[in-house]
Amino acid sequence: MKVDVLLGMQWGDEGKGKIVDVLTPQYDIIARFQGGPNAGHTLEFNNIKHVLHTIPSGIFRPKAMNVIGSGVVVDPVILREEIESAMKLGADLHNNLLISKKAHLIMPSHRLLDKAYEEYKGASKIGSTQKGIGPTYTDRTARIGLRMGEIFSPNFVQKYNTTKAHHLKVMQGYNFTETNEEYEKQWFEAIEYLKAFNFIDSEIYVNKALNDGKSILAEGAQGSMLDVDYGSYPFVTSSNTLASGVCSGLGVAPSKIGKVYGIVKAYCTRVGSGPFPTELFDATGETLRRIGNEFGATTGRARRCGWLDLVALKYAVMLNGLTDIIITKADVLNDFDKLKVAVAYKINDKEVDYVPFEMNDEIEPVYVEFDGWKQDISKCQNEDDLPKPLKDYLKFIAKETGVKISYLSVGPDRVQTLKVNIE
Repeated sequence: MKVDVLLGMQWGDEGKGKIVDVLTPQYDIIARFQGGPNAGHTLEFNNIKHVLHTIPSGIFRPKAMNVIGSGVVVDPVILREEIESAMKLGADLHNNLLISKKAHLIMPSHRLLDKAYEEYKGASKIGSTQKGIGPTYTDRTARIGLRMGEIFSPNFVQKYNTTKAHHLKVMQGYNFTETNEEYEKQWFEAIEYLKAFNFIDSEIYVNKALNDGKSILAEGAQGSMLDVDYGSYPFVTSSNTLASGVCSGLGVAPSKIGKVYGIVKAYCTRVGSGPFPTELFDATGETLRRIGNEFGATTGRARRCGWLDLVALKYAVMLNGLTDIIITKADVLNDFDKLKVAVAYKINDKEVDYVPFEMNDEIEPVYVEFDGWKQDISKCQNEDDLPKPLKDYLKFIAKETGVKISYLSVGPDRVQTLKVNIE
């Protein structure tokens, strides 16, 4: 058996949570491999809307085991809140949630550091969620971080205080004096609460499961264009969001990667700062935001909206070795007369078909235009029900990327997802 992978192809918010929930019945195990509570994966079913930040999105499918992998960073307070909320909806997390001992802990002082760094950057801030993600990954690389398995160590508090003291010294250099004693109290209470759950050596568990013939879906967070190495740096997240991140985040060999599903929103959005070549600043952009309810599931911030960017998408397809595309939020475009897709960038009057090293405001998108389908697709039951202009739009995406479209989302509920075969 191999690990199938599901990733966002844009700047995040592509609808990964819903799609994982839809695909979960095909898998025995769902595993998050990177990111932290800066993720917001929204699921809708049985007239209930639920947002997950750390827990894998298969948690509401009772037959699936859900793994928080070693590449994830965990805030105990947020994880406790998620667990309690999911259990109220009937999820059995004592039995179907497994937490890697090697996942790193987000400390309260990491959150303060995150805020200190953003304030120091001023106008050049990256738009961090200020949940301590970046500083936690920094400590991991610097080899001074705390891992989940250490909460059972008799000298855990001593280790905590040593790392906290280091953070306080760093903050002094930024003249940052804010404290969060109340959050720290909640943090230690959450640590005790989490001890009742199942902690594992996740790399051993995952590889044994593969050898035993179990099917596994690796769930990514954020999006490919936010990858720390290949995204729109420095306006990126702090982890590897690409398919290659599965190998380090779950501890599996590259030869163990199977299908790679890429989720693509039918248009583009981005939260926070950073380049966004196809961003719309007019009434069309506002209409996309309003109809698509484009507000961050984690932060509530309004998302920047624009047309589909095929230059960036083809770049993400190349980096991930994509085998299947899943299109989401096509229904948001129901009422548009015309749609545009960027097929190239114009930089200093020169047209290029790749993502350049310098992504800045000088990039001008080159568009092709499509007719809108001008009808409600939310009730479509199969590929044959889809209007021709939508099929033309999807066929263009598949042809340009060289990747077949396997699923199409026509609404927010799990049942509004069609299996298609568009090439």
